[in-house]
Amino acid sequence: MNSLLICNARLPDREGLFDLRLEGQQIAAIDTAGSRNDEAVERLDAHGGLAVPPFVEPHCHLDYALTAGEPRWNASGTLFEAIDIWAERKRELSVEDVKHRARTAIEWQIAQGIQYVRTHVDIGDPQLRSLDALLALRDEFARFIDIQIVAFPQDGILTYAEGPTQLERAMERGADAVGGIPHVEFTREDAVASLEIVFDLAERYGRMIDIHCDEIDDDQARNLEVVAALAYRRGLGARVTASHTCALSSYNNAYANKLMGLLVKSGINFVANPFVNTHLQGRYDSHPVRRGLTRVRELRDAGLAVAFGHDNLADPFYPLVHTNVLQILQMGLHVTHLTGYDDIAGALAFVTDNGAAVMQLGNEYGLAEGKPARLNILAADSVYDAVRRVAPVRYAIRDAGMIAETQPATSTIFLDHEKPIDFSF
Repeated sequence: MNSLLICNARLPDREGLFDLRLEGQQIAAIDTAGSRNDEAVERLDAHGGLAVPPFVEPHCHLDYALTAGEPRWNASGTLFEAIDIWAERKRELSVEDVKHRARTAIEWQIAQGIQYVRTHVDIGDPQLRSLDALLALRDEFARFIDIQIVAFPQDGILTYAEGPTQLERAMERGADAVGGIPHVEFTREDAVASLEIVFDLAERYGRMIDIHCDEIDDDQARNLEVVAALAYRRGLGARVTASHTCALSSYNNAYANKLMGLLVKSGINFVANPFVNTHLQGRYDSHPVRRGLTRVRELRDAGLAVAFGHDNLADPFYPLVHTNVLQILQMGLHVTHLTGYDDIAGALAFVTDNGAAVMQLGNEYGLAEGKPARLNILAADSVYDAVRRVAPVRYAIRDAGMIAETQPATSTIFLDHEKPIDFSF
């Protein structure tokens, strides 16, 4: 059994320095720094770095990863051109193609301190090659990262005859959650029917639900109310996640306020994707151009779990990849005007605890005695400092062993004399 004593770490909600003793898969003790004399235990000096729970990536598409420009670039930057391009690219898919690209993306995530990932996997391929690839990778990487797979019907469920069957086949093969995308169904009636299929499957197989919901600027896209009503009536609550919900930001306030009551009753979770939502939305606006992100502040203040995700990783939907989770967090705070000090100080929840709620990790997540021996040490002395400087993950620890290490960049200026710069104040 691995044992590790992390010395001189800071904690987000406590003053001073602490030692964290990890025994195997559990945090055995958190004590004031220097209060224990465990000479025989392997030590890691955090040098005042900030200990936080592992980062959670609650929404990405590992099967699409690293396909930007294949077979062509998305010239319009719209969601629907991206869907068309992906439809061309996926004709060439093989299990090894998907595994190669997704494996690279997973390794990048581990290097960023991400230890929990929910990936949506396109199940439109009759052979379910992408699903088979991700199921294999889920097992391959299980010692280093927890991967949940959402069976995602990118082209809709009722837009082709085999749609419902494909979704059920994905459940039979072992997908962790049922997905949907009601705003691409042909009609409002089809959208509602598709959601009923999703909820029926989730109940039948005992799975979670994660819907690509109203990822569109159309203020008449009202699928969120259906998701919330179904979750409420069927008592599924926190097993259900509404991802994107971009249209919520375009609703008139009278309707949005009415809807908020239902959302609270339902207890569903939300995922916003700051980079991709701002990139894809507003493309049909002249001025003012909508930001495209859902009503994060209102959902948070209503007590609902809202997590931030990266979403697409250099593919037809989004051409870039960000290599630090705090870049996503910082973007989300800017776009939603959550830049007050208290907002920033509590912001880590968007990429930690709230993502854990989305993934239904329960007591298997957190930074406290008795919790799993999994955490990150950030090169920062506070949450504010970490967010401000987009601090790297100095060490990523899993089950009392180090799985990633990053050497922080150093800067030096040469004016009248040489001076190192670390951007602290």
